[in-house]
Amino acid sequence: MATRSAKTRTGAAAGLAAVLLASCGSPSERAQEEGGDGGALTTLRVGATPVPHAEILEFVDDELAAEAGLALDVVVFTDYNQPNAALAEGELDANYYQTLPFLEEYLAGNPDTALSYLSDVHLEAFGIYSDEVSDLEALPEGARIGLPNDTSNMGRALDLLADHGVIALADDAGTTPALDDVATAGAELVPVEAAQLPRSLQDLDAAVVNGNYALEADLPATANVLAWEATEGNPYANGLVVRTGNRADRHLLQLDELLHSEEVRAFMERRWAGIVIPVGMEEP
Repeated sequence: MATRSAKTRTGAAAGLAAVLLASCGSPSERAQEEGGDGGALTTLRVGATPVPHAEILEFVDDELAAEAGLALDVVVFTDYNQPNAALAEGELDANYYQTLPFLEEYLAGNPDTALSYLSDVHLEAFGIYSDEVSDLEALPEGARIGLPNDTSNMGRALDLLADHGVIALADDAGTTPALDDVATAGAELVPVEAAQLPRSLQDLDAAVVNGNYALEADLPATANVLAWEATEGNPYANGLVVRTGNRADRHLLQLDELLHSEEVRAFMERRWAGIVIPVGMEEP
């Protein structure tokens, strides 16, 4: 990261190939070293998936960041696999695309990685979508239903299907059920990489799709929504993630504060009413 007044947008393929941060200090330390109090903006390099995360960050950059002394360099990723590795390796200062359960799953598989989740910002309700069927009751016996293939999102999808009676889970399934926990199913459950689910829908009777990928593919407008995930008490909000050693850095905390602002709440509600739901923010 550097302190500068210019704002940039960087795609993951070009940005990660071209930029490796030269210093390893916190954003505040690097800003101080480079004269960050002299009027320049402190640039935070933040990884995000395109919708809604990158759009939210771009709104913050355009409307709020400069007044807080920040500029955001938004690095866009099209899958869930790269942003945590890029953050851990110092190529990013933060990322914004994941839930706390997803981060915990990642850290369990990468025990030497020290990343921390700051706070909930928004919730994207999972939906059950279909190109052909217009009602859950109309799903044929043995219907092929796609669901995300990573542990936390698969568990979330299975809970949604169980809540709507498509499947039944074993009594001891726990908070993150897996396919082995399905006690009864009148459908064939097909694990698919989350980002591929919208384009796989044409080959399936239905699919449980993550909110961000559904928005990217415009599924709420172009496909039939058979059911929505409940939002009350939902543990799958999305938030800002940083390296653990930087979790008290004032610039990163400033960014987290901006993400919880009334302006960002209003932007989410205006842009994605009922689909991207602000959380962890005071009502205006």
